[in-house]
Amino acid sequence: MSNTIRVLGISGSLRAKSSNTGLLRAAAGQLPEGMEMQFANLIDLPFFNADLAERPAAVQAFFEQLKQADALMLACPEYNYSIAPALKNAIDWASRYPDNALLAGKPVAICGAGGGMGTSRAQYHLRQVCVYLDLHPLNKPEVFANAFAGGFDADGNVTDEKIKSNLAAQLLALKAWSLRLKG
Repeated sequence: MSNTIRVLGISGSLRAKSSNTGLLRAAAGQLPEGMEMQFANLIDLPFFNADLAERPAAVQAFFEQLKQADALMLACPEYNYSIAPALKNAIDWASRYPDNALLAGKPVAICGAGGGMGTSRAQYHLRQVCVYLDLHPLNKPEVFANAFAGGFDADGNVTDEKIKSNLAAQLLALKAWSLRLKG
């Protein structure tokens, strides 16, 4: 890890006006000193298929982003009480890299925007996946945003100051967690 903590933001939503992608944009605008963020684009990532003899270009590009990342920030939509397929597919691809080298040991912040309870059920399911893959998710603070209570504009951008404050606190915790794990 360099002096700058490189965070890869991964949104599980493919929608252009996604509130989950909006959470990542808001987070990128509030990064503490010593952190930078890139975004993964999952739109061209094909479904994982172990029969593919060569990794498609979109998979290779995603792997390169993961190689450069010191930490991950996952924006986790909730589909049917679980992780959105785009996010799970990206994780499945990454987990097949030799020795799980792209994921194992990386610190992770999880946030999500959805209905009434935010994306709490999907986030807890995602934490189970993280355990298996030796990812190290933050325990606190958790960020569950209600996407339909006026905290986002029509383009998915965060307008609510409390959500922004929660994201800022989570980024500070991710920075401290990353430094501690680097230790």
